[in-house]
Formats: sequence, C-alpha cells, structure tokens
Amino acid sequence: MNQFAPSSQSRMSLVRLALFVIPVIMLLGSLSGVVSGSTAKNAWYQSLIQPAAQPPGWVFSVVWPTLFFLMGLAFAMVLHARESRYQRPAVALFVTQFLINLTWSPAFFHYHQVSAAFFIILVMLGVAIATTFVFARVRKAAAWLMVPYLVWISFAAILNFQIDKLNPDAESLYVPVATSQIG
Repeated sequence: MNQFAPSSQSRMSLVRLALFVIPVIMLLGSLSGVVSGSTAKNAWYQSLIQPAAQPPGWVFSVVWPTLFFLMGLAFAMVLHARESRYQRPAVALFVTQFLINLTWSPAFFHYHQVSAAFFIILVMLGVAIATTFVFARVRKAAAWLMVPYLVWISFAAILNFQIDKLNPDAESLYVPVATSQIG
C-alpha cells in the first residue's frame, strides 16, 4: 500500500486485515483446545486434585476467546505496520509463541504430560514476553493488547505447576471411559 494513503484508507486496510486475522487466531486457538479435550467433560482432568486458585470452568471459556481476540487484533496491527523495520521479527515471534500455545493443550489435556506442559508454558511465556516487547517497537497499542495474555499465561503456569505438584502421578493416571451396557 502507498505510504501516503489517506488515514481513512489505511484504517479500512487495518479493519479488513483484522476481520481476517482475528477469526483465524480465534479458530486455531479454539480448535487446539477442543481437539485436545480441554473441556469440563475431560474425565482425566476432573479426577486431578485442583489447586485452591483454580477458577471455575466457565472462566476459561470466557477468558480464552477474549485473549485470542486481543492477540489477533494486536497481530493485525503489527501486520498492518509495513513501514516498521521491526515488523518481521515481531511477526516471527508472534507466530512462534502462537504455535507453542497451540501445543500446550494437547500436551496437557490429551497426552496428560503435566510436567512437559509446564515447561512448554514457560517457553511460551518467554517468547510471548519477547513478542510483546518487539510489538511495542512496531505499535505500542499492539503491545498493550498482549498484556492480558501475559498475565493469564503467567497465572496458567502457576496453576500448571501446582497441578503437577498436587498430582505427581497425573501422567500415569488412568481414568476409564464411561460405557453403557445394553441388554
């Protein structure tokens, strides 16, 4: 796009970009959780001893879509900032942290690798912090949109750590699937 484009044209370009990026981020994030079984119906997860700070299940179904929305908007803002020399590293960091994010739910909920998931979330947090700092060099507003995500994954890391300590056998815990017998 011409860098001398009127600001209304530039805003429309950002809106169009956001209308594509935000749903993609929300869809991929949601699919990762759903496919890995990170729902209240996960029998293995329900059998674990939960930490005192564990929020009710409905909180996760409100927080994650909100965070994915904010992350998508921040990413769209950075993608739109073509004139910034920090755009490429910002995009690379965002994609990296997002791909790491997509691995956490399967590691924790599907494969029951609570300890590995803790290390995944620590790496995710580190890369997300780096992403936020580089976003600030591109668009300060994009960096601020990442702050709730940083706070939440910090809290999630604490919960993951506590679940690991409260359930040392979580990785080998077997919870049979409920079956019904007809006849």
